Amino acid sequence: MQYTVRRSDRARRVRVVVEPTGAIEVVLPRRAREREAAAAVAELRPWIERRLDEAGALRERLAARGATLPFLGQQLTLQPVAGRTRAHRRGDVLLVPGADAKPAIERWYRRMARDEVVPRLDDAVDALGVGYASLRIANQRTRWGSCSTTGAMSFNWRLLLAPPAILDYVVWHEACHLVHMDHSRRFWSLLERHVPDYRTPRRWLKDHGATLVL
Repeated sequence: MQYTVRRSDRARRVRVVVEPTGAIEVVLPRRAREREAAAAVAELRPWIERRLDEAGALRERLAARGATLPFLGQQLTLQPVAGRTRAHRRGDVLLVPGADAKPAIERWYRRMARDEVVPRLDDAVDALGVGYASLRIANQRTRWGSCSTTGAMSFNWRLLLAPPAILDYVVWHEACHLVHMDHSRRFWSLLERHVPDYRTPRRWLKDHGATLVL
């Protein structure tokens, strides 16, 4: 089983990561011994094999998209245009650069994410009677949104690859943290008051979050 090793000053324990591409990475604390990577891979082999199977299935699902991309429950057909440098939507068609279109597509999704998040977040904070300090559209690897104690909000642009109910849930989830900065019973009760079926989108993200990639 092939894998790469990366040392991290922030790591407190040995961690194994299986990427959607099928690549396996072992993250070691700076002072950990090299043999700890091999030991972790051996110990976690059944889990790694399951994740590799899932990664293969994910690649098949992404390949099945063909020349389309999801956008808040819709399907946009990609149309490469020679000489174009920016992505632009025209109906159900997304005009993209003729070569190396991915960076332009990501920039377009980021722009659209701000347009979609701002009104949702404003409505949520108005209903909660709170406010936020700033909003950032990001590309967190493992988080869909965040809320700091200072009211700084951050949302992952990849949420626009999901159905709209998923984006709604994440916005409300983070907005409720402006009231309760934890996952206490009070937090979940507040979220349920505004998103009664919040468990459905929460489960959807756990089951399908890995598919929210270009």
